[in-house]
Amino acid sequence: MHRPVPQPELTQQAIGDEITERHRHERDAAASAGTPLAAHPRRDFAPYRSTTLRHPTHELVRADPEEIELVSPAFGHTDVSAEEGDLTIQHRGEPLGERIIVTGRVLDGDGRPVRNQLIEIWQANASGRYVHKRDQHPAPLDPNFTGVGRVITGDDGSYRLTTIKPGAYPWKNHRNAWRPAHIHFSFFGSAFTQRLITQMYFPGDPLFALDPIYQSIVDPAARERLVARYDHDVTEPEWALGYRWDVVLTGPKSTWMEPEDADHA
Repeated sequence: MHRPVPQPELTQQAIGDEITERHRHERDAAASAGTPLAAHPRRDFAPYRSTTLRHPTHELVRADPEEIELVSPAFGHTDVSAEEGDLTIQHRGEPLGERIIVTGRVLDGDGRPVRNQLIEIWQANASGRYVHKRDQHPAPLDPNFTGVGRVITGDDGSYRLTTIKPGAYPWKNHRNAWRPAHIHFSFFGSAFTQRLITQMYFPGDPLFALDPIYQSIVDPAARERLVARYDHDVTEPEWALGYRWDVVLTGPKSTWMEPEDADHA
């Protein structure tokens, strides 16, 4: 019986070298073709290891959206309460961590507000732990923080959320791999079949350069559109730090959205 040959451990340096090489290749290809860098990453971005095993290799099966909508749930203002936009008041006690306010506007490619948009968010707690059975990260759960919320945008496309700043967490893409702190955002449009998902990051995170998911977006300007900015006017004295993050759903300056086959790590 032959023992399996030990595989070399995949280090952060090796992943970083792969990211650098992939970025160089994409820049050279864009320069040769005379086209701008793609704002959206390729599904087979090799440094993000699981994409090579999971991304589609055949044409997607097209479904009739009208047929899907017949069995999709419906939503409206009466289904979303104001309290759902504050993730710090959903339990008997206050959650641990840094309280923050996240606000902004949802816009189309022409800068017009996208009103009555259902937004859902989910995130890790301040220790970098999700309330999910698949998350076995040895960090503490917070009994007063579930990490999910939702709001509907106003007539000016605005939204406002109160939550706890999430922590970074390990994700086993390679040795000592850590995801930058982020909040997942889901936008439903006028129907559940129009769902778009993305991630919002926080400014100045030292993990940006090391993260294959963030770095899978080759265009630096497109990456920056995922990063909220600190806004002192949103910050409330003695209460919470404020961040502003606008989302553009269409057009050349649109915010990156995850492909349908992503696992949203």
